Amino acid sequence: MILIGFIGWSVTADMERDNDSLLRWQLIYFGSVPDKDLSLAIHQRLEQERMHVSYFGLFAPDGSRIAGDILALPTNMPVDSTGHTLHRTLTVAMRTPTPVVRAMAVRRADGSELVIARDLTAILRIREATINALVGGGVFFLLVSIGTGLLLSVRQMRRVRDIRRVTLRIAEGDLNQRLPMGGRDELDMLTHLVNHMLDEIERLMTEVKGACDGIAHDLRTPLAHIRTLLSNSAERTRATGDDKLNQMLDQARRETDMLLERFRAMLRISEIEGLKRRGGFASVDTSALVQELGELYEPLADDRSIRWTVRIDQVQEIHGDRALLFEAFSNLLDNAIKFAPDGGHVQIALTRHARGPLLTISDDGPGIPEGEHAAILTRFYRGDQARHLAGSGLGLSIVTAVMRLHDFTLRIGQNDTLASNGVLANRGTSMTVECWPHALD
Repeated sequence: MILIGFIGWSVTADMERDNDSLLRWQLIYFGSVPDKDLSLAIHQRLEQERMHVSYFGLFAPDGSRIAGDILALPTNMPVDSTGHTLHRTLTVAMRTPTPVVRAMAVRRADGSELVIARDLTAILRIREATINALVGGGVFFLLVSIGTGLLLSVRQMRRVRDIRRVTLRIAEGDLNQRLPMGGRDELDMLTHLVNHMLDEIERLMTEVKGACDGIAHDLRTPLAHIRTLLSNSAERTRATGDDKLNQMLDQARRETDMLLERFRAMLRISEIEGLKRRGGFASVDTSALVQELGELYEPLADDRSIRWTVRIDQVQEIHGDRALLFEAFSNLLDNAIKFAPDGGHVQIALTRHARGPLLTISDDGPGIPEGEHAAILTRFYRGDQARHLAGSGLGLSIVTAVMRLHDFTLRIGQNDTLASNGVLANRGTSMTVECWPHALD
């Protein structure tokens, strides 16, 4: 737009300079003609103007027309021999509509005024055609530029979408994925660096995982041998009647069993995390799965007189590994029964959510302090309320690994219960599993 405006101004300035030059030469010519012959000279010049490009007018000091085809003296036009553009205000004989002209006026020695004008219609038409061509060409190239930009942006956005899709899969835990490369631009350079970084991360994680798995696997065998030796030693010492020694051996055997359980849990977590993403996934009927778990654990609750409440709504099926979900939900139910007091209450609720099934398992046990909600999901952590109970501290780690594999979310809350007098009786625990993908959240 600035370029077109500059060209229009430049063309107009050149047009005015050229016409002013011609008008000055004509004034010089008429200035050399005596006053008595001026009317005849104007008439002869009009006879020569076949194209009616120039107009002439000679006016008496009182403004009356003496000669020429300009019928009236232009109003408010300075008599200073400088060019002025008159936009359809100059009255010319035999011209309708009144043209746009460039005019000059000069006062002669006898007091008369000589006005000379030059028609700008043809030049303005050329100027208009030039500007229209510039505007049309500018619009055309603008549209071509926008179209080209859109095509380039579509290509880049397609690459960004592919990178985003692969990045989401990497964020879900599939470190075998690599960002696509499709050009030699800055985006491709960044992609190359990220892929190199992923190669290093995968290598380091594989080495660390292999070392941990090797330690767990190698220690499990000698621990099993130690347990066997302790059992054999306990059998032999029972005959001696040394009760103190028998208690020490039983304690050592229980500690060994706990170590073996921890190693088995560590290897199980490693096995779950090492599964290929969604390799064994299929449609899972969540309602049937929760119903089966409720029936399985209800006898355990009855043994401790725990009130067992199960509420199952008909929910949509989910895409997942049924065996792993069964194991994860079993750990949550086992913890609820373990921490609920005798005669307490455990509730299982499977409800429909706009995005998928929502499973809530709550108890009226001692509860978990809010500051420990994140810590209990880490390996081997055991809160103060759970230190006196048997366990490896890895049950929720297995649950977390299964949730991460499915891209589900486990939320820990409190299950406040009130006594009959309205006083807070227990701060139980509420475990909520959101059974839908959270990668885009």
